[in-house]
Amino acid sequence: MDEPPAQWQRGAMTRAVAADYLVVGAGAMGMAFTDALVDHADVRVAIVDRRHGVGGHWLAAYPFVRLHQSSCFYGVASTLLGGGRLQQRGPEKGLQERAIQPEICTYYAEVLERLVDTGRVEFFPNTEHVGGRTFVSRISGADFEVPATCRVVDAHYLSPTIPGETSPPFGVGSGVRVVPVNDLATLDEAPSQYVIVGSGKTATDACIWLLARGVDPDAICWVRPRDPWMLNRAVIQPDPAVFLGMLADLMESARHARSLDELFLRLEALGVMLRIDPSVTPTMAKAPTLAEWELDQLRTIEDVVRRGHIQDVTRGRLTFAHGSVQVAQDAVVVHCAADGLRIPGTVPVWRPEAITLQTIRAGFPSFGAALTGYVEATRDDDALKNRICPPSQYGNTLQDWAEMIIQGTRNAASYSAEDDIREWSMGVALNPARTPPDQSARTAVAEVRERLATHTAPGLARLVELV
Repeated sequence: MDEPPAQWQRGAMTRAVAADYLVVGAGAMGMAFTDALVDHADVRVAIVDRRHGVGGHWLAAYPFVRLHQSSCFYGVASTLLGGGRLQQRGPEKGLQERAIQPEICTYYAEVLERLVDTGRVEFFPNTEHVGGRTFVSRISGADFEVPATCRVVDAHYLSPTIPGETSPPFGVGSGVRVVPVNDLATLDEAPSQYVIVGSGKTATDACIWLLARGVDPDAICWVRPRDPWMLNRAVIQPDPAVFLGMLADLMESARHARSLDELFLRLEALGVMLRIDPSVTPTMAKAPTLAEWELDQLRTIEDVVRRGHIQDVTRGRLTFAHGSVQVAQDAVVVHCAADGLRIPGTVPVWRPEAITLQTIRAGFPSFGAALTGYVEATRDDDALKNRICPPSQYGNTLQDWAEMIIQGTRNAASYSAEDDIREWSMGVALNPARTPPDQSARTAVAEVRERLATHTAPGLARLVELV
Protein backbone atom coordinates (compact mmCIF):
# COMPACT_ATOMS: atom_id res chain seq x y z
CA MET A 1 0.00 0.00 0.00
CA ASP A 2 1.23 3.48 -0.85
CA GLU A 3 2.32 5.71 2.04
CA PRO A 4 -0.15 8.55 2.83
CA PRO A 5 0.90 12.02 1.70
CA ALA A 6 3.42 13.65 4.03
CA GLN A 7 0.94 16.28 5.19
CA TRP A 8 -1.22 13.54 6.70
CA GLN A 9 1.56 11.80 8.60
CA ARG A 10 1.41 12.60 12.29
CA GLY A 11 3.93 15.25 13.12
CA ALA A 12 5.17 15.58 9.54
CA MET A 13 3.14 18.69 8.83
CA THR A 14 0.42 20.67 10.52
CA ARG A 15 -2.40 21.78 8.32
CA ALA A 16 -3.40 25.41 8.83
CA VAL A 17 -7.17 25.86 8.96
CA ALA A 18 -8.52 29.29 8.08
CA ALA A 19 -11.08 30.00 10.79
CA ASP A 20 -12.26 32.86 12.95
CA TYR A 21 -13.86 30.46 15.46
CA LEU A 22 -12.93 26.98 16.60
CA VAL A 23 -16.06 25.32 18.03
CA VAL A 24 -15.15 22.33 20.17
CA GLY A 25 -18.16 20.04 20.24
CA ALA A 26 -20.79 19.40 17.55
CA GLY A 27 -23.68 18.62 19.89
CA ALA A 28 -26.83 20.67 20.42
CA MET A 29 -25.07 23.73 21.86
CA GLY A 30 -22.17 23.82 19.41
CA MET A 31 -24.51 23.53 16.44
CA ALA A 32 -26.96 26.16 17.75
CA PHE A 33 -24.12 28.63 18.40
CA THR A 34 -22.55 28.09 14.97
CA ASP A 35 -25.87 28.37 13.15
CA ALA A 36 -26.74 31.72 14.73
CA LEU A 37 -23.20 33.07 14.42
CA VAL A 38 -22.83 32.25 10.74
CA ASP A 39 -26.29 33.61 9.91
CA HIS A 40 -25.47 37.01 11.44
CA ALA A 41 -21.74 37.49 10.83
CA ASP A 42 -19.40 37.00 7.89
CA VAL A 43 -17.01 34.62 9.66
CA ARG A 44 -15.40 31.24 9.11
CA VAL A 45 -15.96 28.44 11.62
CA ALA A 46 -14.16 25.13 12.19
CA ILE A 47 -16.18 22.60 14.20
CA VAL A 48 -14.40 19.61 15.78
CA ASP A 49 -15.88 16.62 17.54
CA ARG A 50 -14.62 13.30 18.83
CA ARG A 51 -17.64 11.52 17.38
CA HIS A 52 -18.12 10.47 13.78
CA GLY A 53 -20.81 13.05 13.07
CA VAL A 54 -22.81 15.93 14.45
CA GLY A 55 -25.49 15.61 17.10
CA GLY A 56 -23.39 14.92 20.20
CA HIS A 57 -24.76 12.33 22.62
CA TRP A 58 -27.73 11.60 20.35
CA LEU A 59 -25.39 9.50 18.20
CA ALA A 60 -24.93 7.08 21.12
CA ALA A 61 -28.21 7.46 23.02
CA TYR A 62 -30.49 4.52 23.80
CA PRO A 63 -32.65 3.64 20.78
CA PHE A 64 -36.03 4.37 22.37
CA VAL A 65 -35.09 7.82 23.65
CA ARG A 66 -37.30 10.74 22.71
CA LEU A 67 -36.99 14.44 23.45
CA HIS A 68 -38.66 15.19 26.77
CA GLN A 69 -39.65 18.66 25.55
CA SER A 70 -41.33 19.88 22.37
CA SER A 71 -39.19 19.48 19.25
CA CYS A 72 -39.53 23.17 18.42
CA PHE A 73 -37.57 24.09 21.57
CA TYR A 74 -34.57 22.04 20.42
CA GLY A 75 -32.06 22.32 17.57
CA VAL A 76 -30.92 25.48 15.82
CA ALA A 77 -32.56 28.84 15.21
CA SER A 78 -32.59 28.68 11.41
CA THR A 79 -34.27 25.29 11.05
CA LEU A 80 -37.38 24.19 12.94
CA LEU A 81 -37.07 20.65 14.23
CA GLY A 82 -40.28 18.73 13.55
CA GLY A 83 -41.95 21.47 11.58
CA GLY A 84 -44.07 22.60 14.53
CA ARG A 85 -46.41 19.64 14.13
CA LEU A 86 -48.87 18.48 16.77
CA GLN A 87 -49.15 14.85 17.75
CA GLN A 88 -52.09 13.31 15.91
CA ARG A 89 -52.62 10.17 17.95
CA GLY A 90 -51.79 8.52 21.24
CA PRO A 91 -52.06 9.77 24.83
CA GLU A 92 -50.33 13.07 23.97
CA LYS A 93 -52.60 13.92 21.05
CA GLY A 94 -52.74 17.70 20.61
CA LEU A 95 -49.38 18.37 22.25
CA GLN A 96 -46.32 19.36 20.23
CA GLU A 97 -44.46 16.39 18.79
CA ARG A 98 -41.26 15.14 20.40
CA ALA A 99 -38.59 13.87 18.03
CA ILE A 100 -37.06 10.42 18.37
CA GLN A 101 -33.34 9.68 18.09
CA PRO A 102 -33.13 8.93 14.32
CA GLU A 103 -35.06 12.12 13.52
CA ILE A 104 -32.72 14.21 15.65
CA CYS A 105 -29.58 12.71 14.11
CA THR A 106 -30.94 13.25 10.59
CA TYR A 107 -31.91 16.81 11.47
CA TYR A 108 -28.41 17.70 12.64
CA ALA A 109 -26.84 16.09 9.57
CA GLU A 110 -29.04 18.30 7.39
CA VAL A 111 -28.21 21.39 9.43
CA LEU A 112 -24.50 20.63 8.98
CA GLU A 113 -25.00 20.29 5.23
CA ARG A 114 -26.60 23.74 5.12
CA LEU A 115 -23.78 25.26 7.17
CA VAL A 116 -21.06 23.67 5.04
CA ASP A 117 -22.82 24.87 1.88
CA THR A 118 -22.29 28.45 3.03
CA GLY A 119 -18.60 27.90 2.30
CA ARG A 120 -17.74 29.30 5.72
CA VAL A 121 -18.06 26.22 7.93
CA GLU A 122 -15.76 23.19 7.98
CA PHE A 123 -16.42 20.09 10.07
CA PHE A 124 -13.72 17.80 11.45
CA PRO A 125 -15.23 14.55 12.79
CA ASN A 126 -13.33 11.95 14.82
CA THR A 127 -11.05 14.74 15.97
CA GLU A 128 -9.58 15.52 19.38
CA HIS A 129 -9.04 19.08 20.58
CA VAL A 130 -5.66 18.85 22.29
CA GLY A 131 -5.68 22.34 23.76
CA GLY A 132 -5.28 25.88 22.59
CA ARG A 133 -5.87 26.14 18.88
CA THR A 134 -4.68 22.67 17.88
CA PHE A 135 -6.63 19.51 17.13
CA VAL A 136 -5.71 16.03 15.89
CA SER A 137 -7.58 13.48 13.81
CA ARG A 138 -8.21 10.29 15.75
CA ILE A 139 -8.37 8.41 12.45
CA SER A 140 -5.45 9.67 10.35
CA GLY A 141 -3.34 11.25 13.09
CA ALA A 142 -3.17 14.48 11.13
CA ASP A 143 -2.50 17.70 13.08
CA PHE A 144 -4.51 20.87 12.51
CA GLU A 145 -4.08 24.41 13.76
CA VAL A 146 -6.16 27.57 13.55
CA PRO A 147 -4.69 31.10 13.63
CA ALA A 148 -3.79 32.85 16.87
CA THR A 149 -6.64 35.29 16.21
CA CYS A 150 -9.20 32.47 16.17
CA ARG A 151 -11.61 32.38 19.13
CA VAL A 152 -12.08 29.03 20.83
CA VAL A 153 -15.66 28.08 21.70
CA ASP A 154 -16.08 25.45 24.40
CA ALA A 155 -19.32 23.70 23.42
CA HIS A 156 -18.86 20.66 25.63
CA TYR A 157 -18.73 22.33 29.05
CA LEU A 158 -22.21 21.00 29.80
CA SER A 159 -21.98 17.83 27.71
CA PRO A 160 -23.99 15.04 29.34
CA THR A 161 -22.63 11.63 30.21
CA ILE A 162 -24.73 8.71 29.08
CA PRO A 163 -24.99 5.13 30.40
CA GLY A 164 -23.85 3.62 27.09
CA GLU A 165 -20.47 5.32 27.46
CA THR A 166 -19.90 5.20 31.22
CA SER A 167 -19.31 2.37 33.65
CA PRO A 168 -21.92 1.75 36.35
CA PRO A 169 -21.24 3.88 39.45
CA PHE A 170 -21.15 0.78 41.66
CA GLY A 171 -19.17 -2.42 42.00
CA VAL A 172 -20.28 -5.41 39.92
CA GLY A 173 -19.68 -8.97 41.10
CA SER A 174 -19.11 -11.99 38.90
CA GLY A 175 -22.09 -13.57 37.23
CA VAL A 176 -24.29 -10.47 37.49
CA ARG A 177 -26.07 -9.16 34.40
CA VAL A 178 -25.54 -5.40 34.45
CA VAL A 179 -26.36 -3.58 31.22
CA PRO A 180 -26.58 0.07 30.19
CA VAL A 181 -30.07 1.21 29.26
CA ASN A 182 -28.98 1.10 25.60
CA ASP A 183 -28.85 -2.70 25.73
CA LEU A 184 -32.42 -3.19 26.90
CA ALA A 185 -33.58 -3.19 23.30
CA THR A 186 -31.21 -6.02 22.33
CA LEU A 187 -31.71 -8.49 25.17
CA ASP A 188 -32.19 -12.02 23.85
CA GLU A 189 -33.54 -13.63 27.01
CA ALA A 190 -36.12 -12.29 29.47
CA PRO A 191 -35.13 -12.33 33.16
CA SER A 192 -37.59 -12.85 35.97
CA GLN A 193 -36.80 -9.36 37.26
CA TYR A 194 -35.48 -6.04 36.00
CA VAL A 195 -33.67 -3.72 38.41
CA ILE A 196 -33.76 -0.10 37.18
CA VAL A 197 -31.05 2.05 38.77
CA GLY A 198 -31.57 5.81 38.62
CA SER A 199 -34.01 8.58 39.53
CA GLY A 200 -34.14 10.73 36.40
CA LYS A 201 -35.52 10.82 32.88
CA THR A 202 -33.47 7.84 31.64
CA ALA A 203 -34.82 5.63 34.41
CA THR A 204 -38.42 6.71 33.77
CA ASP A 205 -37.93 6.07 30.05
CA ALA A 206 -36.62 2.57 30.80
CA CYS A 207 -39.60 1.79 33.04
CA ILE A 208 -42.13 3.08 30.52
CA TRP A 209 -40.44 1.10 27.71
CA LEU A 210 -40.54 -2.14 29.70
CA LEU A 211 -44.16 -1.66 30.69
CA ALA A 212 -45.13 -0.91 27.09
CA ARG A 213 -43.64 -4.27 26.08
CA GLY A 214 -45.72 -6.24 28.50
CA VAL A 215 -43.37 -6.53 31.47
CA ASP A 216 -45.39 -7.00 34.66
CA PRO A 217 -44.93 -4.02 37.00
CA ASP A 218 -44.21 -6.50 39.80
CA ALA A 219 -41.21 -7.76 37.79
CA ILE A 220 -39.55 -4.32 38.03
CA CYS A 221 -37.50 -3.22 41.02
CA TRP A 222 -36.77 0.50 40.84
CA VAL A 223 -33.77 1.73 42.81
CA ARG A 224 -34.58 5.40 43.24
CA PRO A 225 -31.95 7.12 45.42
CA ARG A 226 -33.98 10.33 45.39
CA ASP A 227 -37.56 11.05 44.38
CA PRO A 228 -37.79 13.66 41.62
CA TRP A 229 -40.07 16.56 40.86
CA MET A 230 -40.93 16.66 37.16
CA LEU A 231 -42.67 19.27 35.03
CA ASN A 232 -46.03 18.43 33.52
CA ARG A 233 -45.32 18.25 29.79
CA ALA A 234 -48.73 19.72 29.01
CA VAL A 235 -47.65 23.14 30.35
CA ILE A 236 -44.26 23.25 28.57
CA GLN A 237 -45.72 24.03 25.16
CA PRO A 238 -45.03 26.75 22.57
CA ASP A 239 -48.53 28.23 22.91
CA PRO A 240 -47.78 31.51 24.75
CA ALA A 241 -51.03 31.29 26.72
CA VAL A 242 -49.84 27.93 28.06
CA PHE A 243 -46.15 28.59 28.66
CA LEU A 244 -46.57 32.12 29.99
CA GLY A 245 -49.47 30.88 32.08
CA MET A 246 -47.13 28.33 33.64
CA LEU A 247 -44.63 31.09 34.43
CA ALA A 248 -47.39 33.20 35.96
CA ASP A 249 -48.45 30.24 38.12
CA LEU A 250 -44.83 29.76 39.18
CA MET A 251 -44.32 33.38 40.19
CA GLU A 252 -47.68 33.68 41.95
CA SER A 253 -46.99 30.46 43.86
CA ALA A 254 -43.50 31.64 44.80
CA ARG A 255 -44.94 34.95 46.01
CA HIS A 256 -47.04 33.19 48.64
CA ALA A 257 -44.86 30.16 49.49
CA ARG A 258 -43.35 29.87 52.96
CA SER A 259 -40.75 27.29 51.88
CA LEU A 260 -39.42 25.63 48.76
CA ASP A 261 -41.31 22.44 49.61
CA GLU A 262 -44.52 24.46 49.82
CA LEU A 263 -43.74 26.12 46.50
CA PHE A 264 -43.48 22.76 44.76
CA LEU A 265 -46.64 21.51 46.43
CA ARG A 266 -48.48 24.62 45.24
CA LEU A 267 -47.19 24.00 41.72
CA GLU A 268 -48.31 20.38 41.97
CA ALA A 269 -51.82 21.51 42.91
CA LEU A 270 -51.86 23.75 39.82
CA GLY A 271 -50.79 20.91 37.53
CA VAL A 272 -47.32 22.34 36.87
CA MET A 273 -45.22 19.86 38.85
CA LEU A 274 -45.62 16.07 39.09
CA ARG A 275 -44.21 13.53 41.53
CA ILE A 276 -44.38 9.78 41.22
CA ASP A 277 -45.24 8.95 44.82
CA PRO A 278 -47.68 11.37 46.51
CA SER A 279 -46.56 10.09 49.93
CA VAL A 280 -42.93 11.13 49.42
CA THR A 281 -41.70 14.72 49.26
CA PRO A 282 -39.06 14.83 46.49
CA THR A 283 -35.61 16.29 47.08
CA MET A 284 -34.50 16.18 43.45
CA ALA A 285 -35.55 18.88 40.98
CA LYS A 286 -33.77 18.48 37.66
CA ALA A 287 -37.36 18.76 36.42
CA PRO A 288 -37.54 17.07 33.02
CA THR A 289 -41.03 16.94 31.57
CA LEU A 290 -43.34 14.00 32.12
CA ALA A 291 -46.80 13.28 30.76
CA GLU A 292 -49.63 12.36 33.08
CA TRP A 293 -50.17 9.06 31.25
CA GLU A 294 -46.53 8.21 31.98
CA LEU A 295 -47.07 9.13 35.61
CA ASP A 296 -49.98 6.68 35.81
CA GLN A 297 -47.77 3.93 34.37
CA LEU A 298 -44.86 4.64 36.72
CA ARG A 299 -47.16 4.47 39.73
CA THR A 300 -47.92 0.81 38.93
CA ILE A 301 -44.34 -0.06 39.96
CA GLU A 302 -44.54 -0.70 43.70
CA ASP A 303 -41.13 -2.28 44.35
CA VAL A 304 -39.21 0.96 44.92
CA VAL A 305 -35.93 0.88 46.84
CA ARG A 306 -35.01 4.10 48.65
CA ARG A 307 -31.71 3.34 50.37
CA GLY A 308 -29.50 5.86 48.61
CA HIS A 309 -26.94 4.89 45.99
CA ILE A 310 -25.96 1.30 45.33
CA GLN A 311 -22.41 0.43 46.38
CA ASP A 312 -22.15 -3.11 45.00
CA VAL A 313 -24.22 -5.56 42.98
CA THR A 314 -23.67 -9.27 43.46
CA ARG A 315 -25.72 -12.15 42.19
CA GLY A 316 -29.11 -11.87 43.90
CA ARG A 317 -28.23 -8.87 46.07
CA LEU A 318 -27.89 -5.08 46.02
CA THR A 319 -25.67 -3.58 48.71
CA PHE A 320 -26.03 -0.03 50.03
CA ALA A 321 -24.17 1.97 52.64
CA HIS A 322 -26.68 0.79 55.21
CA GLY A 323 -27.91 -2.69 54.46
CA SER A 324 -28.76 -4.71 51.40
CA VAL A 325 -31.75 -5.82 49.32
CA GLN A 326 -32.36 -9.23 47.81
CA VAL A 327 -33.25 -9.48 44.12
CA ALA A 328 -33.76 -12.38 41.71
CA GLN A 329 -30.72 -14.51 40.94
CA ASP A 330 -31.20 -13.90 37.21
CA ALA A 331 -32.09 -10.20 37.56
CA VAL A 332 -30.93 -7.82 34.84
CA VAL A 333 -29.63 -4.64 36.47
CA VAL A 334 -30.17 -1.68 34.14
CA HIS A 335 -27.68 1.17 34.55
CA CYS A 336 -29.52 4.51 34.09
CA ALA A 337 -27.41 6.46 36.56
CA ALA A 338 -25.15 8.59 34.35
CA ASP A 339 -25.01 12.35 34.88
CA GLY A 340 -27.35 13.48 32.11
CA LEU A 341 -27.36 17.10 33.28
CA ARG A 342 -23.95 18.32 34.33
CA ILE A 343 -23.71 21.11 36.90
CA PRO A 344 -20.03 22.13 36.90
CA GLY A 345 -20.74 25.65 38.12
CA THR A 346 -21.06 28.78 36.03
CA VAL A 347 -18.18 30.74 34.54
CA PRO A 348 -18.36 33.93 32.46
CA VAL A 349 -19.47 32.99 28.94
CA TRP A 350 -16.92 35.31 27.34
CA ARG A 351 -13.35 35.00 28.63
CA PRO A 352 -10.03 35.60 26.84
CA GLU A 353 -9.27 31.87 26.65
CA ALA A 354 -12.68 30.73 25.38
CA ILE A 355 -16.35 31.38 24.85
CA THR A 356 -17.93 28.81 27.19
CA LEU A 357 -21.47 27.89 26.13
CA GLN A 358 -23.96 27.55 28.98
CA THR A 359 -27.68 27.89 29.48
CA ILE A 360 -28.94 31.48 29.58
CA ARG A 361 -32.69 31.09 29.93
CA ALA A 362 -33.37 28.41 32.54
CA GLY A 363 -33.48 24.90 31.15
CA PHE A 364 -33.33 25.53 27.40
CA PRO A 365 -29.76 24.88 26.19
CA SER A 366 -30.39 25.23 22.45
CA PHE A 367 -31.89 28.69 22.87
CA GLY A 368 -29.06 29.76 25.18
CA ALA A 369 -26.41 28.68 22.68
CA ALA A 370 -28.19 30.31 19.76
CA LEU A 371 -28.59 33.51 21.76
CA THR A 372 -24.87 33.45 22.55
CA GLY A 373 -24.12 33.03 18.84
CA TYR A 374 -26.33 35.98 17.95
CA VAL A 375 -24.80 38.22 20.62
CA GLU A 376 -21.28 37.23 19.54
CA ALA A 377 -22.15 38.10 15.94
CA THR A 378 -23.63 41.50 16.77
CA ARG A 379 -21.44 42.86 19.60
CA ASP A 380 -17.71 43.53 19.89
CA ASP A 381 -17.12 44.13 23.59
CA ASP A 382 -16.88 41.00 25.76
CA ALA A 383 -17.74 42.85 28.95
CA LEU A 384 -20.95 44.10 27.36
CA LYS A 385 -21.79 40.60 26.12
CA ASN A 386 -21.31 39.18 29.61
CA ARG A 387 -23.61 41.85 31.06
CA ILE A 388 -26.29 41.05 28.50
CA CYS A 389 -26.03 37.26 28.76
CA PRO A 390 -24.76 35.98 32.10
CA PRO A 391 -24.96 32.20 32.45
CA SER A 392 -27.51 30.10 34.28
CA GLN A 393 -27.22 26.41 35.17
CA TYR A 394 -29.39 23.34 35.53
CA GLY A 395 -31.24 22.39 38.66
CA ASN A 396 -30.57 19.39 40.89
CA THR A 397 -31.93 20.09 44.37
CA LEU A 398 -34.98 22.26 45.00
CA GLN A 399 -32.65 25.14 45.89
CA ASP A 400 -30.67 24.67 42.67
CA TRP A 401 -33.88 24.75 40.68
CA ALA A 402 -35.07 27.93 42.39
CA GLU A 403 -31.69 29.58 41.76
CA MET A 404 -31.94 28.52 38.10
CA ILE A 405 -35.34 30.21 37.84
CA ILE A 406 -34.05 33.37 39.53
CA GLN A 407 -31.02 33.67 37.26
CA GLY A 408 -32.91 32.71 34.12
CA THR A 409 -35.62 35.29 34.80
CA ARG A 410 -33.04 38.02 35.40
CA ASN A 411 -31.19 37.01 32.25
CA ALA A 412 -34.37 37.19 30.16
CA ALA A 413 -34.96 40.73 31.42
CA SER A 414 -31.35 41.61 30.60
CA TYR A 415 -31.20 40.45 27.00
CA SER A 416 -34.79 41.54 26.29
CA ALA A 417 -33.80 45.11 27.16
CA GLU A 418 -31.76 45.16 23.92
CA ASP A 419 -34.17 45.99 21.08
CA ASP A 420 -32.52 43.86 18.40
CA ILE A 421 -32.09 40.84 20.70
CA ARG A 422 -35.72 41.06 21.79
CA GLU A 423 -36.84 41.20 18.16
CA TRP A 424 -34.57 38.28 17.20
CA SER A 425 -35.65 36.15 20.15
CA MET A 426 -39.34 36.71 19.45
CA GLY A 427 -38.78 35.29 15.98
CA VAL A 428 -36.97 32.17 17.16
CA ALA A 429 -39.02 29.06 17.95
CA LEU A 430 -36.28 27.90 20.35
CA ASN A 431 -37.40 30.64 22.73
CA PRO A 432 -40.17 29.08 24.85
CA ALA A 433 -41.42 32.46 26.06
CA ARG A 434 -41.86 34.10 22.69
CA THR A 435 -45.18 35.52 21.61
CA PRO A 436 -45.56 35.41 17.80
CA PRO A 437 -47.19 38.55 16.32
CA ASP A 438 -50.35 36.64 15.38
CA GLN A 439 -50.79 35.52 19.00
CA SER A 440 -50.29 38.77 20.89
CA ALA A 441 -53.89 39.96 20.46
CA ARG A 442 -55.44 36.79 21.91
CA THR A 443 -57.43 37.47 25.06
CA ALA A 444 -55.90 34.46 26.82
CA VAL A 445 -52.38 35.68 26.03
CA ALA A 446 -53.12 39.21 27.23
CA GLU A 447 -54.53 37.83 30.49
CA VAL A 448 -51.52 35.65 31.31
CA ARG A 449 -49.11 38.45 30.40
CA GLU A 450 -50.95 40.71 32.84
CA ARG A 451 -50.72 38.03 35.55
CA LEU A 452 -47.03 37.57 34.82
CA ALA A 453 -46.40 41.32 35.08
CA THR A 454 -48.26 41.41 38.40
CA HIS A 455 -46.48 38.50 40.06
CA THR A 456 -42.94 38.38 38.62
CA ALA A 457 -41.28 41.03 40.80
CA PRO A 458 -42.73 39.90 44.16
CA GLY A 459 -42.42 36.23 43.17
CA LEU A 460 -38.77 36.66 42.25
CA ALA A 461 -38.07 38.55 45.47
CA ARG A 462 -39.63 35.74 47.51
CA LEU A 463 -37.63 33.11 45.61
CA VAL A 464 -34.46 34.97 46.53
CA GLU A 465 -35.52 34.84 50.19
CA LEU A 466 -36.36 31.12 50.01
CA VAL A 467 -32.95 30.13 48.64
